[in-house]
Amino acid sequence: MKILVLNGSPKRDKSDTMHITRAFLEGMREAAPHEIHVIDVIDRRIEYCAGCFACKRNGGTCIYDDDMKMILDEILESDLLLFSFPLYCYGMPAPLKALLDRTMPLSSMAMQKVGDRYEHVGQADFSRLRYMMICGCGFPNSRHNFEPAVQQFKQCFPCNHTIITIPESPMFNAPEAEAVTVPRLALVRQAGKQYAETGIIDAALLAEIGSPMIPEEQYAAIVNGGM
Repeated sequence: MKILVLNGSPKRDKSDTMHITRAFLEGMREAAPHEIHVIDVIDRRIEYCAGCFACKRNGGTCIYDDDMKMILDEILESDLLLFSFPLYCYGMPAPLKALLDRTMPLSSMAMQKVGDRYEHVGQADFSRLRYMMICGCGFPNSRHNFEPAVQQFKQCFPCNHTIITIPESPMFNAPEAEAVTVPRLALVRQAGKQYAETGIIDAALLAEIGSPMIPEEQYAAIVNGGM
């Protein structure tokens, strides 16, 4: 499988969330070899979408000559598109959102009804693509935090998507927290292996991965004490 990882964190490989993503990919490699390419989005030149729709009328050519042309080509050559990012204002960090906005050349102006909503007709065949979202946040729990980002991801990729969200993710960069982070990363590796073997992750395993690693009040007290 060819996997394209879009790392949306400005911390690059030091990202809290990338600890989770790397564990997931390690689990996938346990099941089978994969070709993996990680793009640190912060390092790419990606102009903001101008909303001119030129790309939708001229066969997919954008008015900007930047790094998105190469990224779009790589997206179309991939089997799994993995978005790895920390939660910023209940959504994606701005550089990753800019990249997502610039995928407009993949669709045309024409619309079609799919189920109970309308979608743009594609200008390229990416039907084989699967989509993964791995998102961490610094809050002690998942409730009323991840929902906007999860809903956006589901709207953008209504089919073939899998979503992993983990609270208390700054602990993955804290060596003193290894007593709880190491077992959690082991669960993430298990999920990666399961996904590579079956294409899905057991709901109970996802719920366990997305639960707080230490009691919410304890985590909040640690964070507040270190301010």
